[in-house]
Amino acid sequence: MRLPQNLDLGAAAPLLSTIKEARGQALQLDASGVDRIGGLCLQVLLAARAQWRTDGVDFSIVNPSAAFAEGVQLMAAVELAPREGVS
Repeated sequence: MRLPQNLDLGAAAPLLSTIKEARGQALQLDASGVDRIGGLCLQVLLAARAQWRTDGVDFSIVNPSAAFAEGVQLMAAVELAPREGVS
């Protein structure tokens, strides 16, 4: 699944809905096109990552754009975008 360009307040509810629909399945999120990430979308991604781990299902964020990586670093969630993605 490709993440939207702007992960801002308006993207949070649709992102949550899309992620909920994928529960129970391996999920790979492509962050290569992200130009902006806000706190609410960050919370959605962190919660999803935690839920997938609890469920024992693969969750990854791949190809983080520079803006995505910088945004999660500024919000102290660098585990979402290490240099080679998240597993």
